[in-house]
Amino acid sequence: MSDPAARPPVPVADAALAVPERRGIRALVDRPLVVAFIATLGVLGGLILGSAIASITTILFYIVLALFVSLGLDPIVRVLERRGVKRGTGILIVFVAFALLIAAFFVFVLPPILAQVVEFVRSFPEALMQAQQSAWFLALPPDLQDAIAVATAEVAAALRQPETIAAISGGALAVGVGVVAAISAGFIIVALTLYFLASLTGMKQALYSLAPAYSRPRLSDMTERVTASVGSSLLGSVTLALINAGVVFVLHLLIGLPYPALMAFIAFVLTLIPLFGSVIFWVFGTLIALISSPTQALIFGIAYLIYIQIESYVITPRVMTRAVAIPAALVLIGAMVGGTLAGVIGVLVALPVMASLLLILREIVVPRQDAKTLASPPPGDAAPDPLAGS
Repeated sequence: MSDPAARPPVPVADAALAVPERRGIRALVDRPLVVAFIATLGVLGGLILGSAIASITTILFYIVLALFVSLGLDPIVRVLERRGVKRGTGILIVFVAFALLIAAFFVFVLPPILAQVVEFVRSFPEALMQAQQSAWFLALPPDLQDAIAVATAEVAAALRQPETIAAISGGALAVGVGVVAAISAGFIIVALTLYFLASLTGMKQALYSLAPAYSRPRLSDMTERVTASVGSSLLGSVTLALINAGVVFVLHLLIGLPYPALMAFIAFVLTLIPLFGSVIFWVFGTLIALISSPTQALIFGIAYLIYIQIESYVITPRVMTRAVAIPAALVLIGAMVGGTLAGVIGVLVALPVMASLLLILREIVVPRQDAKTLASPPPGDAAPDPLAGS
């Protein structure tokens, strides 16, 4: 057996560290009530903090949305600045144009959409019944005809029920209340957006001042690239959705399909989903057109499919020039998460958020990890010399 005296002595520093650790463990064992009381206070503090954050969730949502809108409008202001317009004047021009677009939507676009929604709900059961007498429906297999007939009858009966009518009326009332609430929230968001847009440069400089002086150039470069990517993604997504809605509206007028304003609005909402929104609306719009006429549905399906190709290979590369390339799987995941958390706004914001995270990972995290392979190993971890044993 080895002599205990021959064992190496415990370093003084390790002994000094071990004593407080043992004392802390003994204190936990000897005073359980004190420990439980402190833990209870911590839990209560966490609950109070969570409740406080939950109570101001709406305000935080307004702030985040206004910040994203200001980042989306900032590229237009920068274009005006490069053409010799002062920033204050450029902000005023952009904001007046933005306000006029919103007012035009409420005055000229929203009333036809609401009217066509009511017309669609009223005429949909009758259109389904007429579709069952068409030649294309009679050409289907008998089993499929029976299944579609049963489903159509159930849908028509459900739409004729007094409960459904009451629900639609209540939904219309809820929509009216929601519109009033949206208008009041819109004023808050507009005011915050105007403030953020006017003080965006100052906010960035304040952020830079929080970092050490040696890292400010790097932080400034990354911040400018992230904000530019966010602004380009938001502005590009809305621009593509507007173009898509305009194409759908014109196609419905040229082909003679019903509900052009309603379908254009649905196209605008669905095509805010990047990559997959146009395909989703292609299927949806073709099915709705099929109720009207198979020939019209075929023409619409082919024409809109041609537009999807033009959008993918011509329009999108020109509009999304400064946006960060995102894998399709991440786009779908981000759209689903954003839509679950905040609806259409969440889908719109999900793309620039994913682009910013990818940019940070590619420009900061990945280079740091790559640099670790080139750095010298820390002291004590040097690789063994293969010639040492020879």
